[in-house]
Amino acid sequence: MNRLACDLLIALEPACLMEQACLTPDPWQARVLSSDAVQILLLCARQVGKSTVTAAMALYRAIMWPDSLILLLSPSLRQSGELFRKVVALYRAQTDPVPIEAVSSLRLELANGSRIVSLPGTESTIRGFSGVRLLIVDEASRVPDELYFAIRPMLAVSNGRLVALSTPFGKRGFFFNAWQNESEWQRFKVTAADCPRVSSDFLTRERRSLGERWFNQEYLCEFAEPVDAVFSLEVIQRAITPEVRPLFNSSAGG
Repeated sequence: MNRLACDLLIALEPACLMEQACLTPDPWQARVLSSDAVQILLLCARQVGKSTVTAAMALYRAIMWPDSLILLLSPSLRQSGELFRKVVALYRAQTDPVPIEAVSSLRLELANGSRIVSLPGTESTIRGFSGVRLLIVDEASRVPDELYFAIRPMLAVSNGRLVALSTPFGKRGFFFNAWQNESEWQRFKVTAADCPRVSSDFLTRERRSLGERWFNQEYLCEFAEPVDAVFSLEVIQRAITPEVRPLFNSSAGG
C-alpha cells in the first residue's frame, strides 16, 4: 500500500492503526477512536485495552494533524514508559508512516512537525508546555487534583482534547467527580466482562483471591469508599444542608 492510500485509509477509519498492528479493535475501542468529543473519560477494568486505544489516538493525531503536540501524562516514570512503548509499537507496525525526526525513551518527533511526549506526573515536568492538541492522562484516578488543575490551561489556546483513562480508586479526586458530571464528558465504561480476552474462569479466581470490594473496583469499575474513610460519601452529603448555619463565620471580624 502506498503512502497516499495508507493516509487516506487511516483518515477514514482511525481503527486501521490498530489493524495494521494485527490488533482487532473491540467495539468500544472503535467507538472511542471514531469519537470527536473534546473531553473523554475511559472508566476501564485492568487489561481491557485502554492503554492501547489511547496510544492509537495519540498516533492518529500526530500523523494526520501536522505540528501537533500530544502529551501523555502518567503518575510515575515507569507508567509513562509503558504507555509510550505502545505508541512506538503501533508506529512501527504502520506501512510507510510519516518518517521519524527524533526518538528517545519518552519522546517521538515526526517529520511533519508533530511530537508525542510522555511525562511522569509531577508539576515540575509538565510546566512550560503549551498549545497541546491532545492531552492523555493515564491512571487518572491516581493523579492529584492539583496536578490536574495545573495541566488544564495547556489546552486553552489550542482548544485541544482531553482524554482521561483509569480504573476507579475510591470516591475521591477529579476523575471520580468528572465521572458524575455527565454533561461535560463523553464517558465509556468497560468492565472485565466486556473484554473477550478475559476469561470467566480467571475472574472467578480473582473474586475469591481479592474479595468483593477490590474485585468490584479492579474488574467491575465500581467506585468504592476509601479504605480509611470514617464516614461514607453518602452520609456526608446527607449531612450537608443550607438550613444549618456554620459554627464559624469567616466574614465576621475578630
